[in-house]
Amino acid sequence: MLSFECDYNNGACQEVIDNLVRYNSAKPTPYGFDEFSERAKQRIREACGMPDAQIFFLTGGTQTNATTIDSMLYQYEGVICVGSGHINVHEAGAVEFTEHKIITIPDAPCKQGTHTVGSGKMDAKTLNKYLDDFYHDGNRDHAVHPGLVYITFPTELGTIYTARELDDIYQVCRHYDIPLYIDGARLGYGLMAEGCDVTLPYLARHCDVFYIGGTKIGALCGEAVVFTNRRAHKHFFSIQKQHGAVIAKGALIGLQFEALFKPTPTPSPKEGLHSLRDGQEDRLLYFDLASHAIKKAMQMRDIFREKGYEFWLDSPTNQQFIILPDAKVEELSARMEFTHWGQTDGHRTICRFVTSWATTDEDIKELKRLL
Repeated sequence: MLSFECDYNNGACQEVIDNLVRYNSAKPTPYGFDEFSERAKQRIREACGMPDAQIFFLTGGTQTNATTIDSMLYQYEGVICVGSGHINVHEAGAVEFTEHKIITIPDAPCKQGTHTVGSGKMDAKTLNKYLDDFYHDGNRDHAVHPGLVYITFPTELGTIYTARELDDIYQVCRHYDIPLYIDGARLGYGLMAEGCDVTLPYLARHCDVFYIGGTKIGALCGEAVVFTNRRAHKHFFSIQKQHGAVIAKGALIGLQFEALFKPTPTPSPKEGLHSLRDGQEDRLLYFDLASHAIKKAMQMRDIFREKGYEFWLDSPTNQQFIILPDAKVEELSARMEFTHWGQTDGHRTICRFVTSWATTDEDIKELKRLL
């Protein structure tokens, strides 16, 4: 069945598979202390422009968020995120399971046609007001202290921060001496989106820790946590172990990121804007895969527009949110897979259609035919 349900229901790109097969008979050091993982880390440091960055490999997004957030907070601290933030809505209370409260603030609103919806983005002024109110509260020691700020790039709703918006948030965090953590499960899809003025080195300089998602972009599994402006907890590996987030065959993830961050000769469609290293033309497989998904998403977006369907909000990334009559949802559900995101007015459903690095021309043509 045709599937636009998510961007992680494929296997892995061929280059990753080839790397795993090529070194299948190797006897690497366990737990991620192997030569392949070290090469992958060095390639990521170079791409980020962060030669001293500390990097750790984990297997999945929820595991990565819960482990990283827990490592950065004291027992009495919580993490600030917007109401639609991934850790707040789609991780089954994983952060709360580590006994840290998620402190929610409203999404920044955005105008969409005749209606206003939450954009999925955090607003720096809203964040600043919350923190200012907290520190001026004489009873604050009776409350959960804000110890970390969490955002996603792109957001849960497929929107992206501008460089200015990201800088504004980070300046608020620096003013209050609170680290900023960026969930990058779909990082490549955000950085390669239409109109994005954020590069990987810029993002790395404007947060304290982020992760590069591999599961959704070309890998079988795996995420790379990158500590930039603050050091990782000195016992982060032990904290990983406590969370069941260390695998014995750590080279499995290292080999995948070694392939994903290997420079390729393929020219980027956004050569100047998305050059990852000043003065060099090298491209990375990771971003080539992400760029492909964006191209297919824009083709899909055009098809829905041509058919006259209404969009719930504008997304420049691989997630597109369409408002469909319930009868049409039932009809299409028998022929393809997509996500029923929620109900709206007048017997209509918000539906999410997602492309990935593996979406083909044939998939897009079939979608158009079915519509």
